[in-house]
Amino acid sequence: MSSTPRIAIDAMGGDEGVPVMAAGASRALSADPALMFLLVGDEAAIAPVLAADAKLRAASEILHAPETIAGTDKPTQAIRRAKTTSMGLAIDAVKKGKADAALSAGNTGALMAMAKLALRTLPGIDRPALAALLPTLGDNDLVMLDLGANTECDANNLVEFAVMGAAYARIVMGLERPRVRLLNIGEEELKGTDEVKEAAALLREADYLPLSFDGNIEADRIGRGEADVIVSDGFTGNIALKSVEGTARFITDLLRRAFTSSLRSKAGFLLSRPAFHMLKTHLDPNNHNGAVFLGLNGVVVKSHGSADAGGVANAIGVAAKLARASITRRIGEDLERFHAHHPAQVAAK
Repeated sequence: MSSTPRIAIDAMGGDEGVPVMAAGASRALSADPALMFLLVGDEAAIAPVLAADAKLRAASEILHAPETIAGTDKPTQAIRRAKTTSMGLAIDAVKKGKADAALSAGNTGALMAMAKLALRTLPGIDRPALAALLPTLGDNDLVMLDLGANTECDANNLVEFAVMGAAYARIVMGLERPRVRLLNIGEEELKGTDEVKEAAALLREADYLPLSFDGNIEADRIGRGEADVIVSDGFTGNIALKSVEGTARFITDLLRRAFTSSLRSKAGFLLSRPAFHMLKTHLDPNNHNGAVFLGLNGVVVKSHGSADAGGVANAIGVAAKLARASITRRIGEDLERFHAHHPAQVAAK
């Protein structure tokens, strides 16, 4: 993979569209001058923004797309418009080798459907998974997957997610053997569904993989720094993610209300402002922005629709890092190793 990755950006996606997506690209370029961009969307809206930023203009090319995917569009509707929309053309650029990764802050379901149809899954993978980084109290962030791409999963799917999540953690966090755990209702081996118990048995035997399987973990331990990768089906994972994000907002809003309730509390806030700022920064989703569809024949990154320029820049950084590290090749190699030891799982597909 080139050391100067080219990122195809759906410039029309997200709550603010072109201004924020371009500002995020500009900020990412300042941090990583080797980046190149293919800005996909309405040329009339993109060109004036580039004209005002000489550095970004020099590193960018515009690909005009006459249409945009709306947040209300169903995946089936989006697929039919893949060749005319900014999201569809950004993914197509990866398929045709014109970009090393695609980034969108638009409709998640549409992005998933179009990416899977255009890029297909890697050999040996039944379903791609949506993975994201979450903050923890440990020394590094946490990779969690699946976060909503697959509501129902069998044991093989969960094992594939574990392999993909571990490869992601090795690249993004530089871990040699990431600690992998399965999200469950208890840490005991007898707890959970048959699918989770079967996946745990398969992972315990997989000591030849570049990961360390540490058993089950309960939802109240997600942020404690006791795992590097947490695996679940998409239904459970999405609920867990929304609970974590909601709790983070609840804490910051509660603290803000407490610090403004009286003159004494306002004085206390002045003294504790550095600590409050550190907490807010640690919990800010913009600082962990950039979910990834793992298991596809190409890199596709999903940004929060409400992300600011800093959040978009972080998502671009994730896309560039995965492209440079050839994430698809690493996942493929690890899965080949697993399937070589478990031919029965391959035959059952």
